[in-house]
Amino acid sequence: MEATFSTTKGFIVSEIELVYRTKPQPSPYPKITRSTEIYDVFLRSWNMDKIELVEQMKLLLLNNSHRVIGMLDLSSGGTTGTVCDIRLLFAAALKANACAIALAHNHPSGDLQPSKADQQMTLSVKRAGELLHIRLLDHLIITKEGYFSFGDQGLL
Repeated sequence: MEATFSTTKGFIVSEIELVYRTKPQPSPYPKITRSTEIYDVFLRSWNMDKIELVEQMKLLLLNNSHRVIGMLDLSSGGTTGTVCDIRLLFAAALKANACAIALAHNHPSGDLQPSKADQQMTLSVKRAGELLHIRLLDHLIITKEGYFSFGDQGLL
């Protein structure tokens, strides 16, 4: 992604190259229309050996038709928290040319209720997405047994 070039005065400057390559085959995932489908996609990618051990955050990237175009492991933390770097999140969304995103993180404790930090982070991601015209479809808190959807609860 990063290359360098020289200017006439001998300075070396970093250059960022943005590349988008599509895959010719159709997406293996169906069109995302509700939170249960988001949960199913995320749960298939989660390491079940870690879901009750460490908190992790993942990003689902979607095209304009809400078909999955990619997924990214954003962070892995400890037993009670992880971080969401909004700049890295949207750098990935922009590079993938995503029109919409969905977030998920697990609570190793099994408690599906969002913390104040979860709520504040979700609002920050939503607002940043609005500036970039990238819609936050949902943010899920997941466990092996179920999920909490910010969208279904009217918190988006």
